[in-house]
Amino acid sequence: MQKTLAEIAKIVKGRVVGDKDVIIHGFGGIEDAGEGELTFIANSKYISRVHKTKASAIIVSEGVEIEGKPVIQTNNPSLAFAEAVSLFAGSRSPEWQGIHPSAIISSEAEIGENVTIGAYSVISSRVRIGNNTVIYPCCYIGRDTIIGSDCLFYPNITICEATQIGDRVIIHSGTVIGSDGFGFVNVGGVNKKIPQIGSVLIEDDVEIGANVTIDRARFKKTIIGQGTKIDNLVQIAHNVEIGKNCIIIAQVGISGSTKIGDGAILAGQVGTAGHINIGKGAVVAGKTAVMKDIPAFTRVWGNPARPHMEAKRVNACVQRLPMYIDMIKDLKKRVEELEKRDG
Repeated sequence: MQKTLAEIAKIVKGRVVGDKDVIIHGFGGIEDAGEGELTFIANSKYISRVHKTKASAIIVSEGVEIEGKPVIQTNNPSLAFAEAVSLFAGSRSPEWQGIHPSAIISSEAEIGENVTIGAYSVISSRVRIGNNTVIYPCCYIGRDTIIGSDCLFYPNITICEATQIGDRVIIHSGTVIGSDGFGFVNVGGVNKKIPQIGSVLIEDDVEIGANVTIDRARFKKTIIGQGTKIDNLVQIAHNVEIGKNCIIIAQVGISGSTKIGDGAILAGQVGTAGHINIGKGAVVAGKTAVMKDIPAFTRVWGNPARPHMEAKRVNACVQRLPMYIDMIKDLKKRVEELEKRDG
């Protein structure tokens, strides 16, 4: 596929400054894009790199012009670039359509219109699948599960019984939703399993990465709110409630009954204790250990979590510990010398 810069600008609602007839057939980053490719600059600190790029055109912020390069001016270069790439990428739907002969589908299941189910997938009793949903090969959908319309499930996904999944949900390979929460009680030195009789609710427009585990609730529901995006290798325990439009980055572990407010961000390898609240819009930096509630719109970092600037000061002091030790040794030596002299 190829399009003129003017055609792309119309799609992303931008304005061309320079040659509108430049032909674009691909995309790349500012440093590796080549001739015939489109790139973008979303952060002004990278402006110095535009004169070295070999890209034929650049998507920039409104008001930005680059000598010798045609640009598309837009109020959100990152979003405009993503829309342009999506236009060229097209659909990621599988090569086949319909239901593969080897799929095992219960006679009690309800399958919507234009649904694709891949080879060796299992659809259990009383499952309901909405229109236009695509399920790749080797997926398991447990009984009484409800799946909305326009969903996309990649291979080797396990959805356990009585899970509810909204519309336009994307789930990547290896993910398990609805496995038992980790609940045991020690009786006489023996760990007895606590039944996990709740379920999982995944709301509309959620995307879940590869090898994520979301446990069913002990009672009621584990909830992933509308528009939330979850990266690979994330563990979400029983009765966790994640709000709308949150970002949960790789290798995060969220303990049971934690509540996370709308728009919160948990960066890579964050871990939380159970039964805590992380407020709306909070940002938790990578590798932070959250042991108590985090207020709304707060930035925290460290082990344990502290307000971000306080954590930076603590870290700066830790980095200076070798110097402090040398100072203390020197002061101790001087005190001993003074004591000997005065003694």
